[in-house]
Amino acid sequence: MSTATSSLDAVIGGDEVRRDAQKAKALAAQAEKAMAEGNTEAAVDFYRHAVEADSSDVALLFQAAFRFDLAGEENLALETYKKAYAQGPAPINLLLNLAVMHEDAGDYAMAERLLKQILDTDPNHARAKLYMKDVLASKGEKIEDDLEKDKFKRNALLDTPVTDFELSVRARTCLKKMNIRTLGDLVRATEAELLSYKNFGENSLAEIRQMLAAKGLRLGQGRDEAHRVARKQMIDQFKGTNQEAILGKGVSELNLSVRARRALQLLSIQTLGDLISHTEAELLGVKNFGATSLTELRNKLAEYGLSLRKIDA
Repeated sequence: MSTATSSLDAVIGGDEVRRDAQKAKALAAQAEKAMAEGNTEAAVDFYRHAVEADSSDVALLFQAAFRFDLAGEENLALETYKKAYAQGPAPINLLLNLAVMHEDAGDYAMAERLLKQILDTDPNHARAKLYMKDVLASKGEKIEDDLEKDKFKRNALLDTPVTDFELSVRARTCLKKMNIRTLGDLVRATEAELLSYKNFGENSLAEIRQMLAAKGLRLGQGRDEAHRVARKQMIDQFKGTNQEAILGKGVSELNLSVRARRALQLLSIQTLGDLISHTEAELLGVKNFGATSLTELRNKLAEYGLSLRKIDA
């Protein structure tokens, strides 16, 4: 392509840009006239065409978005504000209006980001500070509301009777005899505890696993959460004492009998901190773990001044 041809294309392209800009301004003038006459619908239509003609004029986009918002066209206003913002750098009024719209839409993170752009350059901007305070308050309320809703949904799920689910007669009968009535009761049980019950075998276990997985749950989940709470309490209790380091000691150092070691492996107990977060009842629920193994563990823990958890958290 020759230099002359390139120059001609540039001239033609430039003329087209200028024509689009002129057309957009003429349409914007028509829109303002319609707005003054009280014809909001026509004003919105004129501004829509003006934006289509020239989407690079930030001042035009801002004015159009402002008018769209006044006319109740929130989605169109937000879309147009975003187009203006994308041209960058955005004027303060654009950032403020866009932040308010994002807050109204529940997008608090974006609203905070936009306001921060203003406050980074002008920390004392009164309106930005006021809006930021509102956004942070709304953001905190939203998080709190979401957590409360999640907690409510989770509790409602855990309160669901196991009889509401399609289980085999054997699995259903075993759960009833074990006094497991709800999903909450079930997730507090471990696989080892279920398998230790008479007539409860691998097929029933697989059935239970599948049913819980469909609900985003698993066996031992409730107990794991209780153990995490218990471990944290114990760490806080022993913090700054000689026993603090002992909690991280591996149970392999206790030189336990084979039967006791296997029981701890089934419960995924690796440290003394893990061990003392369990109760005697939990250990006795493991198949082949009896009174002799329990006495052995008590004595070993006593050597370190520790004991099993007394009350199930």
